Amino acid sequence: MADKKEEQTTEDLGKPIGVITHYYGHLSVGIIKLNDTLKTGDKIKIKGHTTDISQNVDSIQIDHKDVPEAKKGDIVGIKVSDHVREDDQVYKA
Repeated sequence: MADKKEEQTTEDLGKPIGVITHYYGHLSVGIIKLNDTLKTGDKIKIKGHTTDISQNVDSIQIDHKDVPEAKKGDIVGIKVSDHVREDDQVYKA
């Protein structure tokens, strides 16, 4: 008997704010292309086929410089607590 995986709706995940475009494993940094704003201190969820992470955003970098906030269209790097993959979706809780 196969386990039926429970699907989460977008409402459960929060507001979609971006997508992972790259992961630097040696730094534990995920690169996110934002389609909404993101601030330090925000709680996010990263969800993909094999990814399911919830964490707070401790710092945001744009072009290797710390910034307190990023806006739609920015490409940012954030420290992530686990491996993320290209095309994983990022939600603001």
